[in-house]
Amino acid sequence: MPHAEAAPIAVAVVVVRTGVANLASVLAGLSRAGARPHVADGGEGAVEVVRRAPALVLPGVGAFAAGMEGLRAGGLLEPLRERIAAGRPTLCVCLGMQLLFDASDESPGVAGLSVAPGRVTRFPTSVRVPQLGWNRVSPDPGCALVEPGFAYFANSYRALNAPPGWRAAWADHGGPFVAAMQRGAVLACQFHPELSGAWGTALIRRWLAGA
Repeated sequence: MPHAEAAPIAVAVVVVRTGVANLASVLAGLSRAGARPHVADGGEGAVEVVRRAPALVLPGVGAFAAGMEGLRAGGLLEPLRERIAAGRPTLCVCLGMQLLFDASDESPGVAGLSVAPGRVTRFPTSVRVPQLGWNRVSPDPGCALVEPGFAYFANSYRALNAPPGWRAAWADHGGPFVAAMQRGAVLACQFHPELSGAWGTALIRRWLAGA
């Protein structure tokens, strides 16, 4: 049965500055969903903010190595690992989802956050790379935050398998891949919910309701 859409809630949301994210669109998308977002810039104060935030977003576009370096420079690797391991409300978007894995073919030799075992690989040459545009998202039972619908993607790399303990939603581009994955209050989306119209706004609101 479809979820009833939650009303907008004024939840304070911390957005991590990775150095490779389009923060303007993320902040605007969160505001449309009823959140009160602000950016954590790194440094000692940001470490505590990331640990204690009632809700947190890890955004990102661009290269895997640059994203990890941005988090490392801000001293945010361990706070993020601790937060996700504890299941605190966290939304990871696009590159932010890929950074959860052990590694990516985009940046050989660069370790990810390793909170989700596995490797991110490039789309096959038989399809357009990068994938740019709308694609259908189909959730498995138990991926409670994600409804069936269409989302906006902008990616050249993807995860082929959902990590153990995570519930997945799927899309197809040269074969099925993980469009989103959920473990409790942690939601990771390969697509951009902030650019996915009313469907994406409703998804953000459901995640906020859990925070």
